[in-house]
Amino acid sequence: MSYLFQTPVISIVGPTASGKSGVAIEIAKRLNGEIVSVDSLQVYRHFDIGTGKVTLEEQSLAPHHLIDIVAPDKEYNAADFQADADRVIAEIHARGHVPILAGGTGLYLKALLHGLFDTPSDQTLRESLRARAEAEGLLTLYRELQDVDPKAAEKISSRDAVRIIRALEVFQLTGSPFSSLAAQHRHGERRYPVLTLGLMWPRPVLYERIVRRVEMMFQEGWSTEVEMLRGMGYGPELKPMQCIGYREINAVLAGELDADILYQRVCKQTKAYAKRQLTWFRKEAVSWFPSPQALLEDAVLPREIESFLAAPETYTPPEPLLQPKKE
Repeated sequence: MSYLFQTPVISIVGPTASGKSGVAIEIAKRLNGEIVSVDSLQVYRHFDIGTGKVTLEEQSLAPHHLIDIVAPDKEYNAADFQADADRVIAEIHARGHVPILAGGTGLYLKALLHGLFDTPSDQTLRESLRARAEAEGLLTLYRELQDVDPKAAEKISSRDAVRIIRALEVFQLTGSPFSSLAAQHRHGERRYPVLTLGLMWPRPVLYERIVRRVEMMFQEGWSTEVEMLRGMGYGPELKPMQCIGYREINAVLAGELDADILYQRVCKQTKAYAKRQLTWFRKEAVSWFPSPQALLEDAVLPREIESFLAAPETYTPPEPLLQPKKE
């Protein structure tokens, strides 16, 4: 199999709160590796608590890249990530180290491993859709997307204005669902040989981990972090402020959401996000493990990693032990 780049990479995937960062650090220590964050929020400076950003202490255990690289009010997208990650991976490889991808942003991972597919854009149309979202409500546009592209709507949160508008823009310009165009591209370019390892806790356990994590984030001062960001001039209209938790805290500050239900709302939204992540990763070739401990203590995995790194272009992974169940 041919690849655009020959550098082998190891990818750690899984839903939020599954333990990806800890696993990536441990594997990096074992393999003399360096970690490339695949997280669309951790690229932003000052967004620390709500993104689950690795601490400075954790970063000292293994080199980390693509964390805290842009200001919150700067545009950053999958194309930017692809370019930055390509550069970082080349630098890691030149040092004789192993690039280890870790994160839960499926779109960024897909851009890096399979490339971006060209779709037309029209700024006038996009502004028109944004104006409609303001005037009629984003839910109206989301329902339109459900009608014309239900597969895309299934993967996009009803609150994700950027992706809803983009999917409708592509449909109106091409007459084809965004999801169909994406599916055609999925089987095209292969940019890196990759061994993908996934974490898949039993669903009730994962949801309990999410609840504990959200609780800890609020105890650590998540709301205060948002107030600090607002004080620095970063308003709720910014892209990173539209993400889970930040959006709800801003709504409380604006008097649009009762503070008494903030915690429950964020837990609910985070669980739904975890489910969408598993739907995304289900399409990839992943060797799944039921917990970080199971992955790190697996007796066969070290030999599989060694075989992959020795001959990445011809390596064939074993059959996955587990597959995410559709729910």
